[in-house]
Amino acid sequence: MRIVSLLPSATEILFALGLDRQVVGVSHECDFPQAARSKTVVIHSRIPKDASPSEIDRLVREFSARGESVYFVDAEALRSLSPDLIVTQDLCHVCAASPEDLASVLANFESKPEVLSLNPLDLGDVWRDILLVGEQTFRPHAAEKLIESIGEKLGALEQKINFAKLDQSLSDPPTVAFMEWLQPIYVGGHWVPEMIKFAGGRDVFGEPSRPSFRVTLDDVVAAQPDFLIAAPCGYTATQAREEYRSSAFPSGWQDIPAVRNGRTYALDANSYFSRPGPRLVTGLEILAKLLHPAIEVSREAEAAIVPIAEAKHATSV
Repeated sequence: MRIVSLLPSATEILFALGLDRQVVGVSHECDFPQAARSKTVVIHSRIPKDASPSEIDRLVREFSARGESVYFVDAEALRSLSPDLIVTQDLCHVCAASPEDLASVLANFESKPEVLSLNPLDLGDVWRDILLVGEQTFRPHAAEKLIESIGEKLGALEQKINFAKLDQSLSDPPTVAFMEWLQPIYVGGHWVPEMIKFAGGRDVFGEPSRPSFRVTLDDVVAAQPDFLIAAPCGYTATQAREEYRSSAFPSGWQDIPAVRNGRTYALDANSYFSRPGPRLVTGLEILAKLLHPAIEVSREAEAAIVPIAEAKHATSV
């Protein structure tokens, strides 16, 4: 089977199922695992690489208003790969190419491949999609084994979180504002609020299965979160921290409990939060460690936590 993956999370799932040799094409954002970077790229972005966050937001809104896609499919590259299966998504047209983008290209193909479109809204959907990919690629046992491993990790983590809650004797769960874009601010949606709840917190904005949406800086001030997380899509944790530090904030920002108590963090969204794949488990570990510092998590999760220490750097507007 020759497989083309048009979204990073599907690429991660395919590799986790041992299908690295069968994957022949990927999108420009498929960068994990490392071997995925050697595959032929068939999807490209229309957004300039050096665009600022505010420019990216403007361009995305302009493309959407014109009914145009943010991405384009390299038809010739795709045709040359002769795929049997193409995995795409219909969840977020800003995150990856849509079925419509693909359909317009495949219309001219004499031999049309099978197309699998994923659309996860919550964690349960993510785990079900792993099983679905396993079925479509004739790796059902590998998929079941992966889900079993994920279930064992989540069960062990849940026990640790429950014990930590007892030790901390918290009357109410700590509140969290999860910002997945900073200029302007968009808050985490779909599975992210569910992840926060699993870790023992309460998302002050998002609701499980609801898409990401825009809020204002004043909305964040009014919400008074205990924890503030900056995890813009496409950014490393270090880049997220610098983006946050370069931002201007309204009066009252320094009085937010998260800011006042030094509980502001930058996290790698692509690796652990925005891509609906196996590494969401590490994202859950990260959130659990933030909310319950005494619990033990994997070295990867612990190393992924980057404090912003923004009190010295934030400027007011």
